[in-house]
Amino acid sequence: MHKDTPQITRLVQVSLATLAWVVLSGCASMRLVDSDVVSVAAVPPGMSLQGAKYRFERLPSQAHNPEAGLAEQQAQAAMTAVGLVRDDAGASLSVMVGFNGTQYSADPWGRPIAPGWTPHGSISIGSGFGSHIGLGMGMRFPPPTHYRREVSLIMRDLKSGQVVYETRANHAGPWSDSVPIFATLFQAALANFPNPPAGPRRVNMELPR
Repeated sequence: MHKDTPQITRLVQVSLATLAWVVLSGCASMRLVDSDVVSVAAVPPGMSLQGAKYRFERLPSQAHNPEAGLAEQQAQAAMTAVGLVRDDAGASLSVMVGFNGTQYSADPWGRPIAPGWTPHGSISIGSGFGSHIGLGMGMRFPPPTHYRREVSLIMRDLKSGQVVYETRANHAGPWSDSVPIFATLFQAALANFPNPPAGPRRVNMELPR
């Protein structure tokens, strides 16, 4: 065996350890926002949404809501990214932006806490290969807070009044910083625009921590 083999082996080990640290550090700096998305296109023959001009439309309840303005800014950024153009004077589409968020106490799997929960765990009675009565331990008290957020975009042809595109995206998770999460949801809602696949789908996007 070559006399330098132990030194070469150590160099390889150090290189692999460094590579693993770099990979793990990169992963740790990002978080996954997994959104459930449903989009429906109903574009009449002869009409194209690609590059269309639009203006925003608000419900009366949104008229004086400052959060509506922020939501429109985020939606506008997402729509610009897919080629839509805001032009209030020359618009062919109106766009109504929807958004809402709730928070809830979660169990260790991120699910809303069910009846039977106690600060020491949850009592369960079940059967499998043998009946058992158990006490789930190790839950935090107070339990962690999770957040569910949803956005929607409804695009309407101004000439006919027909809805030509509707899309919704929602996400539930532990992140409390609403602004970047909502912005990511608008991006997810417009994934595959203007030809979305049929049915519900999962859209995963990475966001810095």
